Amino acid sequence: MAGPQQQPPYLHLAELTASQFLEIWKHFDADGNGYIEGKELENFFQELEKARKGSGMVSKSDNLGEKMKEFMQKYDKNSDGKIEMAELAQILPTEENFLLCFRQHVGSSAEFMEAWRKYDTDRSGYIEANELKGFLSDLLKKANRPYDEPKLQEYTQTILRMFDLNGDGKLGLSEMSRLLPVQENFLLKFQGMKLTSEEFNAIFTFYDKDGSGYIDENELDALLKDLYEKNKKEMNIQQLTNYRKSVMSLAEAGKLYRKDLEIVLCSEPLM
Repeated sequence: MAGPQQQPPYLHLAELTASQFLEIWKHFDADGNGYIEGKELENFFQELEKARKGSGMVSKSDNLGEKMKEFMQKYDKNSDGKIEMAELAQILPTEENFLLCFRQHVGSSAEFMEAWRKYDTDRSGYIEANELKGFLSDLLKKANRPYDEPKLQEYTQTILRMFDLNGDGKLGLSEMSRLLPVQENFLLKFQGMKLTSEEFNAIFTFYDKDGSGYIDENELDALLKDLYEKNKKEMNIQQLTNYRKSVMSLAEAGKLYRKDLEIVLCSEPLM
């Protein structure tokens, strides 16, 4: 584990707790702007390479620039040239840590959406930071995952620090969906095909033939298929069924209202 407290944390490639992860984050995000970038990124990458060599990981290339480029392609998910906290959590071995705890134990994206639905009562696509603890506790209960109060507190604080970067006390659905395992994370699949409100309204109106303001499961099925074909995305029937089920978790009595679907398919609301 990390050495005496006064030393800066180092990247020991062993399992990290949520608190250790935050220590590492604070150490490398020296200006505290919510990103590891520029010189900070170079420092981080050099430390990471040292740690990887120390733990016997062999690298294909010796060229640091090349390795860094490859590394950023893999982990800089939104390609902005910076590493944010959620991206760092994918890089470091956080087996014991909150993110993987949720990834391993959240049974399905439908369970995730059911828990989300309970807290996002106004269907804004956000839950308030003060509701996060309840949301996480519900997810862990659904997964039959035992936890104690201090651990839940630690998860809550860390996830809050990770996702409420602008400190507005709100957490967005698409950010929080990163708690899901990648193959389960239907929200990530929609990332590349987010719609403007005009496009969304046109599509919704097309499938809501009778103008009732909601669509049912079969209409949602057709809508998702069309959306995927239009975006030339591969999709098998099993995945489609799972995504439909997840999105339908937001519905009331089998009716998926415009506002429900909007939080999944629309571009992020402007901050």
